[in-house]
Amino acid sequence: MKEETTSAGKDFIRQIIDADLESGKCSDGIITRFPPEPNGYLHIGHAKSMCLNFGIAAEYSGSCILRFDDTNPVKEDQKFVDSIIKDIRWLGFDSESRLTHASDYFEKFYDCAITLIEHGKAYVDSLSAEEIRELRGTLTEPGKPSPYRERSVAENLDLFARMKAGEFADGEHILRAKIDMASPNINLRDPAIYRIRKITHQRTGDSWCIYPMYDFAHATTDALESITHSLCTLEFEDHRPLYDWVIKNLDLPSEPNQYEFSRLNLAYTITSKRKLATLVEEQKVVGWDDPRMPTIAGMRRRGYPAPAIRDFCGRIGITKKENIIEMGVLENSVREHLNPIAHRVLAVLNPLKVVITNYPEGQEEMLVADNHPMDPEAGQRELPFSREIYVEQNDFMEEAPRKFFRLKPGGEVRLRYAYIIRCDEVIKNAAGEVIELHCSYDPATKSGMPDANRKVKGTIHWVSCDKSLPAEVRLYDRLFSVARPGSGDTDFLEHLNPGSLEVLHGARVEPSVKGISTDVPLQFERNGYFVADSENSSPEQLVINRVITLRDSWLKQEKADRA
Repeated sequence: MKEETTSAGKDFIRQIIDADLESGKCSDGIITRFPPEPNGYLHIGHAKSMCLNFGIAAEYSGSCILRFDDTNPVKEDQKFVDSIIKDIRWLGFDSESRLTHASDYFEKFYDCAITLIEHGKAYVDSLSAEEIRELRGTLTEPGKPSPYRERSVAENLDLFARMKAGEFADGEHILRAKIDMASPNINLRDPAIYRIRKITHQRTGDSWCIYPMYDFAHATTDALESITHSLCTLEFEDHRPLYDWVIKNLDLPSEPNQYEFSRLNLAYTITSKRKLATLVEEQKVVGWDDPRMPTIAGMRRRGYPAPAIRDFCGRIGITKKENIIEMGVLENSVREHLNPIAHRVLAVLNPLKVVITNYPEGQEEMLVADNHPMDPEAGQRELPFSREIYVEQNDFMEEAPRKFFRLKPGGEVRLRYAYIIRCDEVIKNAAGEVIELHCSYDPATKSGMPDANRKVKGTIHWVSCDKSLPAEVRLYDRLFSVARPGSGDTDFLEHLNPGSLEVLHGARVEPSVKGISTDVPLQFERNGYFVADSENSSPEQLVINRVITLRDSWLKQEKADRA
C-alpha cells in the first residue's frame, strides 16, 4: 500500500533510493524490512516505520520483510507476535508474504560468531557485567582491555562451544567482538555479541541457551536477507559503525546500508515500549489495548481509522530532525477521515427529563432525520417522538446569562428534527436539584408545517424516554496532562491525566444504534465521534467509546505549552 503524503517532494531516504537505482546499485530491486521485537504491542511510532518501510517497497515495486527480532526470550511472548501481525494487517500492509524471524538464523548466527573467533575478531570474556562497565571508559576517556581479551583462538572456541552446550550460568561468560577499546564511539569498545540466557524460547524451545545481541543479529540478518536499505530511527545512528563492522568482517551474501530517520515524538503521550509496559504492569491502564494508549491496538479499539493513521504518518514526513508533533495533527487526521463517513445520530450523555405537557398522552410519531447532512445517498432514518423526552443537563440553565440560547425558564429552543418547545416549569427535588422540566410545544413548527421556519436562536438534541437505549459511554481524553511526560526529573507517571477517562452510566442513545457493529463510527450530534467498544459492548449492554471530540479542546493549552 502506498504511503499517503501531502508533499510533492521526496524525503531524503527516497532521494537516496532514487540515486541507488540510477547508479545500478540495486539492480535486483528494493528490499526493506520491518523488524519489531515481540515484547509488547506496536505503538504509533511503529506506524510511522511501517508506513515508511512497507510504503517504499510498494512505491518501488520491491518487497518489505516482516522480521520478528526474537533474540531475547526474557520478555518475548507469542501473544505479542499475534498482536503485531494483527496490527500490521489492520493498518493495511502485507504481513504474510515475506515473514521471517531472527530465530530462523540461530545456526547461521552461531557459525558467524565462530568465524569471528577463528579470525581473532571475537573472544569470550569472563568478567561480570559490572566489571565490563567499569573498564569501558567514558565519552572522554578510553576504555581498558579485559584481562581475557588475548585468549587464544582455541580457548575461545572451546569456551564458546561450552557456552552453547549449557555448561555455564547466565552472565558467567559473554562473547565480545574485538574492535577498539580506545574508540571514541563507545559502541565499538568490544561490544557483546552473544550472551547466555537459560530461558525457553517461544519458537525454538530449549534448543539454545545462548542468544545473539541485537546489533550483531540485526546486521547479519539484513545481509542474509539481502536488505538494500535498512531504515532505523536516529538512536541507532551511533550503532551504524558496528553494523558496518559486522558486515565487513563476515562473508555474507550482501552488504546492506543502514539509514536513520527521526523517531515519532508525539505530544501528550509516550512511545517508549518500556514505559508503556510499566503502565500496563502497574495497572494505570486496563491493558495494552486500553483506548487511551498510543498502541495500534488501543487506537483501533478507541475507533481511530487505519487510513487516518496512515494519513498522519504521511503528513509528518521523514526527516533527520528530532521534534515533537502536536497531538492535534493526529486528531485532525482522525476528524477529517470520520467527518464524511460517520452517520449522525442523537445521544444524550447526561439526561434531563422533559415532559411536553400539551403533547397528547400515549401518542407517538416518527420524525425523519438525515443520516448525513452532506451525503444524500446516506439515506434517512426515523426518530420516535412522544410526550416525554431527554435533553442534555447542560442545555438547561435556570439563571442563564443573556447570550445563553438554550433552554431556560420561559425560553424557547428547537428540538433537532422536531418542534420548538418553551420551558414553562422547573421541577426540583428536596435538595433543590433540577430533575425535570415541563415544556409546551408548538405543533406548527414541525417540518412541513406552516411555522416550520420560525426562527429561534437555539437548537438542541434529544431522545425519546421510552424508545431510547441505555448505554455506558466512556469519554476518553489524553493520557497525560503535559506535552512532554516525564520531562526534567519528574517521573512520567506523575504526569498522568486524572481526567483521561470519564464513564457515564446513564446515557441514552436513539434506537437506530441498536446492534451497531464495533467498526462503524458514529457522530453523536454536538458531542463528538463515537464507536461501540470492541471488548465490552454487547446486545445486552451497549458500551460506547468516544473516539474524539468535534473540536480540538486542547488547542489553547498546546499554544500555551509552545509559548
